[in-house]
Amino acid sequence: MKKILIANRGEIAIRVIRACHELGIQTVAVHSQVDSESLHVLLADESICIGEAPALKSYLKASNILSACEITGADAVHPGYGFLSENANFASICASCGVNFIGPSSDSIALLGDKAKAKAVAKSVKCPTIPGSDGVVADIKAGLKEAQKLGYPVFIKAVAGGGGKGIRIAHDPDEFVRQFAAARTEAESSFNNPNVYLEKMIVNPRHIEIQVIGDQHGNYAYLFERDCTIQRRRQKLIEECPSPILTESLRKKICEAAISIVKAVKYYSVGTVEFLLDEEMNFYFMEVNTRIQVEHTITEELTGIDLVAEQIRIARGEKLSFRQKDLSMRGHILQFRINAEDPAKNFAPCPGLLEYYIPPGGPHVRVDSACYAGYRIPPNYDSMVAKLIVKGKDRSRAIAVGKRALKEFHIGGILTTIPFHLYMLDDERFLKSDYPITYIDQLINEGCQFIPEQFISEKD
Repeated sequence: MKKILIANRGEIAIRVIRACHELGIQTVAVHSQVDSESLHVLLADESICIGEAPALKSYLKASNILSACEITGADAVHPGYGFLSENANFASICASCGVNFIGPSSDSIALLGDKAKAKAVAKSVKCPTIPGSDGVVADIKAGLKEAQKLGYPVFIKAVAGGGGKGIRIAHDPDEFVRQFAAARTEAESSFNNPNVYLEKMIVNPRHIEIQVIGDQHGNYAYLFERDCTIQRRRQKLIEECPSPILTESLRKKICEAAISIVKAVKYYSVGTVEFLLDEEMNFYFMEVNTRIQVEHTITEELTGIDLVAEQIRIARGEKLSFRQKDLSMRGHILQFRINAEDPAKNFAPCPGLLEYYIPPGGPHVRVDSACYAGYRIPPNYDSMVAKLIVKGKDRSRAIAVGKRALKEFHIGGILTTIPFHLYMLDDERFLKSDYPITYIDQLINEGCQFIPEQFISEKD
């Protein structure tokens, strides 16, 4: 593996480029026409345009990406997250073309990417699962019968879903009929697969995910958990590790359950096994993400392991550079997603020109971003401006560092989620870690505009 093409954009493309350069590997950046001045293009050894601004005509067009590999002589592809990262067909095509796909096998992606099949794997290793339908629900009649058996409310979920898409909630039979059709339509348009399955809705859960890693020699390890409960419409906003509510015994149980799932399918590469934790501290398997996660950063800061470098080494056929006994949790880590959105207006997108961009620094602060002063954030893709990662010896110290760093972060020309994060770091329930996955949506429904006190005083 001498030259890696990064089939992605933004901060994750830069993250991969940095890992490659530290490993002595040449890099190729691909970009759409609108991304020609993006930072990942500047930092890579080579770059090549792969199409027009819409992702379907560039970052999601497998033929263009593989043509770029042939033109540049790249012998491997790193998909990052999103786009084609969990596309089993793309991974298979890469293999057939002699290009090393830096991720798990196409068979693993296909199996674990199908929510119903992944749930069956979890059941086979005695991992607790959310009560639900036995596989795909064929039609509305079968769905109504299954929903009645499970008891309302129920989730209607796309089997190929991800990123919070393809999910609907039904509280009664009439609503089920409407939402069943809507879920299938969204699943077809988003994932080219209309199939759905049902799950009993767990009331007021927490979202806990386990970072796992395995190599092609059968070695596995878990890198502890991430608490991703602060979400808006199932889109994560704040992540932290370790979880402030897990006991040591529960942590061990949930981590071992995650490992048992990936072992069962001989999974290799990095991956994330996601769970819901109910009010009685019972955990239930939810899904497996067969890629690097946006929030992998906090696990890196917690453990000191470079997950992207390990992912590349595994793809080269190497063994893990560490064992489970070598890992420990070092402090408390928080990540804040700085998005080009207006929290006071229901997080409306705010793309545009960055008139100035001054990221924070100092001890215990990391910023992963692809932005710079004068860069124009396009409306075509995800609205992320930066990921701010902070560390403390405990949660209270991490929050203190987070407040300081957020106040140092100055971005001009667009609105961002920085005020939201500052608001949350003074929120009583957040400070007590007493909130469910629906907490932010509840605040929005109550009319909260997420304006911190210092912003109000400045306005007055």
